[in-house]
Amino acid sequence: MSNRRHVFVSHHHADDVHVTALTRMLARSGYEIRNSSIRSKPANQRRLDEGRIPERTLKRLLRMKMSWASTVVVLIGRDTHKRPWVDWEIKKANELGKRIVGVYERGGTENDVPDAFNKYGDALVSWNSANVIEAIEGKCDPFEKPDGAPRPPANDTPRSSCAA
Repeated sequence: MSNRRHVFVSHHHADDVHVTALTRMLARSGYEIRNSSIRSKPANQRRLDEGRIPERTLKRLLRMKMSWASTVVVLIGRDTHKRPWVDWEIKKANELGKRIVGVYERGGTENDVPDAFNKYGDALVSWNSANVIEAIEGKCDPFEKPDGAPRPPANDTPRSSCAA
């Protein structure tokens, strides 16, 4: 079995460094993720901030990139819950039937979890390569606090049990 997975990483653009850190952390465990999400270069971010890219164009691009991925990983950091695009991406991932895995960034809290994730998320894990890999693979569907302690899921999606 290949350790390469196609994912879409939903994140606040200010957290691009955490996307890189996640990729590197998983690579150290022999797991390669190919991320199709949009990483904003300063010039592109400026165009977005100035409203020079029509919303319908951005949504179409995000849909295309997300459809390529098997899993949508939501990086959960300090301001993630305030980002309307992250909520939109989570809702779109649900519409597309994608597995939705939340990963707390270092310093992320339960208060940072977006409402859409609480409604549609399949698994929520701490910043730990083994937990992230198992959640992406769908081997189990844990819901954790940032420190890795169990927490109840916020939705009633059927869950698989995790073998210890």
